[in-house]
Amino acid sequence: MTTDQFASVRYLVDDVQAAIDFYTTHLGFTLHSHPAPAFADVTRGPLRLLLSGPASSGARATPADLGAGRNRIHLAVDDLDTEIARLRSAGLTFHSDVVSGPGGQQILLTDPADNLIELFEPAR
Repeated sequence: MTTDQFASVRYLVDDVQAAIDFYTTHLGFTLHSHPAPAFADVTRGPLRLLLSGPASSGARATPADLGAGRNRIHLAVDDLDTEIARLRSAGLTFHSDVVSGPGGQQILLTDPADNLIELFEPAR
C-alpha cells in the first residue's frame, strides 16, 4: 500500500466542467488537475475529490445497478448559517433542513450530478 498526501473520494459526475465549477466556486476547492475532458480532481485541505465523467475509467468500472446510497463528503464549516445564506444567494438549494445533535449541526446539498455533500458545524 502506498501513502498519499490526500484522502481521495471518487464522485461520478455527468459533466466534469460543471462539477469543477461547482466545487471551486461554491465550496472552496482548488483545481488540482484536469488532464482529460472525462476526468479532473479538485482538492480542499487533505481531501482530493476525483470527478469522473461518463467516459472515465472510474465510471466505466462501476456496475450500473449499484445505488448511490447515502454516502457523502463531509465538509466542516465555522458558521453554518453564514454558509447556508451564502450558498442560497448563489442559487443553490438544500436537500434537508438543518439537523442539530450533540456533535453539532448539519445540512445536505448536492452537486450538479446529485452527489451528496454535508456541511457540518461542530458544537462549541
